[in-house]
Amino acid sequence: MKPSSGRPAAPARLVIESSVVEGLPAEGALLLRMSGSLDANGVRAWSEELRGHLEQADRAGLRPVLDMAHVQLGGAAVLRTLSETTRSRSGRPDLIIVRARPGVREAVHLARLTGVQLYATLDEALRELARAASRVEELPAWRSQMADPLRPSYEDLHKEVRALRARVRTAPVIGMAQGALMVRYGLPDSGSAFRVLREVSQRFNVPLRVLVSAVVVARPPSGEVWFPGRRCLPVPQLRILARGGRDPRYRRQMTDAVLHEALAIGRAPAGYVQFVDAAVNALMLETHYGCADVLLDQLVRGRDEGTADAAARTRGRQVGVADVAADALLSDDCRRVLLATGARAVHSVPVLSSAGSCTGVISVHWPDAGHRPTAAQSEAFALLASDTAAWLSWYHRTVLLDALEHLHRALTRSQR
Repeated sequence: MKPSSGRPAAPARLVIESSVVEGLPAEGALLLRMSGSLDANGVRAWSEELRGHLEQADRAGLRPVLDMAHVQLGGAAVLRTLSETTRSRSGRPDLIIVRARPGVREAVHLARLTGVQLYATLDEALRELARAASRVEELPAWRSQMADPLRPSYEDLHKEVRALRARVRTAPVIGMAQGALMVRYGLPDSGSAFRVLREVSQRFNVPLRVLVSAVVVARPPSGEVWFPGRRCLPVPQLRILARGGRDPRYRRQMTDAVLHEALAIGRAPAGYVQFVDAAVNALMLETHYGCADVLLDQLVRGRDEGTADAAARTRGRQVGVADVAADALLSDDCRRVLLATGARAVHSVPVLSSAGSCTGVISVHWPDAGHRPTAAQSEAFALLASDTAAWLSWYHRTVLLDALEHLHRALTRSQR
């Protein structure tokens, strides 16, 4: 366990100290130890502080774990706070709570808050998540109505399996990046390489998956500077994504903005954004909204053959499927999944670089067959894709290369 600096204490004498814990399959955990008391007046301050820690965990690719063993607070206060803090975490790893006092634990369980899992101890949480790693096939649909409130539900485990499937796709790239760092810098083992990668990921708010892919595909450094002669690039002029004071350095914030704008343009109830991972030459899910589990399972497994996403990527233009049940473009497997989720019409928009290569796909779904974007909507989708491509290129050539440069300098100094 490696201590890290905690955030300032909330006004209501409640302190949250953060530490990084190893032990989860292919990832680490951000352990948030709370101590002190919380009254009704301190709920909002604590909610903001906790939300900041959860955003930090998301950016670093860490599982958030909240240790509440030493907290004195009422059930109503904690329920309001947890509900407010986790409401916007759809699609993110669930918040794990360990060692909560009986009253808080019972209140959280009875309230059935989404995005929260309860465990008696941290060790039990780690064991259960590790056990879920072996459950790569479909889980049984039945579970007892008298299930232990400290045990995860079927839905919880389904989310865990989906997250583990996503990590299985990236594990080989992590291994390649670890091996490259060990060879280049003489690191003693893969664990040392992983810790350095994780620290750089946290420092620059670059997802670990994105960082290791860049390590693998970038040309190896040949001197003290990895990218000699590189100049600082200004943020591109964005027409849609510039709204709302968004910070282009934060990948999660920007990808969520891309999806938000796409749903607004299409007036669609569901959609997702995928970017191409250059290390595996495949579309990887970045963010989603309103998508059922069966569709998310297909996306994280990388089964994109016979889909509108794949067609948009290959053709380099917008692809619409007005009738999912009848369009020959879709494979039988894709059609089955979409119909099972209630999607009857689909529209996919490629994100094309200045060189014309596809770097991502934005997709939206509608529940009514026959739905086609209007000419104005198609034009707005194209503008959004152009903005997304410009931002993504800037991000890769600025934020990501800054992270790689820092990684190289730090490891080069450690060799001296």
